[in-house]
Amino acid sequence: MIDYNKILSNKILQVKPSGIRKFFDIAAEMEGVISLGVGEPDFDTPYSVRQAGIKSLEEGKTWYTANAGLAPLREGIARYLQRRFDGLTYDPSDEILVTVGGSEAIDIAIRTLVDPGDEVIIPEPSFVCYTPIVQLAGGVPVPIPTREENEFRLTAQELKDALTERTKLLVLPFPNNPTGAVMERRHLEEIAQVLRGTDVMVLSDEIYAELTYGGLKHTPFAAIEGMWERTITVNGFSKAFAMTGWRLGYACCPAPILAQMKKAHQFAIMCAPTVSQYAALEAINNCDDSIEEMKEEYDSRRRYIVDAFNKLGLPCFTPKGAFYVFPCIRSTGMSSAQFCEELLYSKKIAVVPGDAFGESGEGFIRVSYSYSLSHLKKAIKRIGEFLEERQG
Repeated sequence: MIDYNKILSNKILQVKPSGIRKFFDIAAEMEGVISLGVGEPDFDTPYSVRQAGIKSLEEGKTWYTANAGLAPLREGIARYLQRRFDGLTYDPSDEILVTVGGSEAIDIAIRTLVDPGDEVIIPEPSFVCYTPIVQLAGGVPVPIPTREENEFRLTAQELKDALTERTKLLVLPFPNNPTGAVMERRHLEEIAQVLRGTDVMVLSDEIYAELTYGGLKHTPFAAIEGMWERTITVNGFSKAFAMTGWRLGYACCPAPILAQMKKAHQFAIMCAPTVSQYAALEAINNCDDSIEEMKEEYDSRRRYIVDAFNKLGLPCFTPKGAFYVFPCIRSTGMSSAQFCEELLYSKKIAVVPGDAFGESGEGFIRVSYSYSLSHLKKAIKRIGEFLEERQG
């Protein structure tokens, strides 16, 4: 009989499954659950984008594209970044790679840069994929807990204290999932000052770049003076254009780095889905108005849910980006996991424990407001009932 623990890679064995999945799996087996757990827009993909995908199929455009992606799409991405983000400039011929979602871009960026023993600094709480991918590459994750009193930002001093001679990469996950925190230009300039004079590269995950609120505009880290040459910018179509299921993202960086990333992409993937690329071409060229319409609706939901949690007695940091809130549940006396599990079983509300995003997330829960206002109001009502019953 085969002993699978002997034949499986030690690197895969040491990686823990995402804690998010547990609650999704339980909720999937229950009827009448209201989920606030999935980070997915509730909007349909814009009509013209869907039609562009359909048209490409009807015209028989179902062959492989170039490994790097359709040339017109890469050109469109270059124009989009320059138009929307501080004139950020990349050459579509050798500095832009179209990937299967932003997740693939993160994976191949880390695999391209990280050798066994290299340290990767990861501000937490943050998206669940960074640490496991670093581990799979043989690297050493170095988490930096961010704090609510600093609005969950990474500070220059925290970064400086974490740097060692083995530091290879800094992950900048802003706007942030799960906290909704952002790094404004002045904060990024402080981070840049720490990095000057080092060889530390930066993976800037900017998948929520279009979702900032209160008149705040996202600043790409590569737009900070002297940082372009050390930054891999990751973005995609899932959040801004409501295209999660189309699975399309991209990475932008200096040509010498991109050429090596393309190897991993070529041998593992070949190219991103052709139909998705034609749909994305329409999105990036003609759907700026759709971005603004969806963002306006998210902002309305954001203001409602922050106020609602504060009124329930669960202090809630006001996020300035993405579409999540991160209320503190310490006053209940429960752990994050206990709170989420009891809420799910007693009131059929699915949210995510904060510690799924790193140990510093303990004492918080992640709640997505990428759902309709009526959906949110029903959920808040049940959460209020849950808290009252616990107190009574």
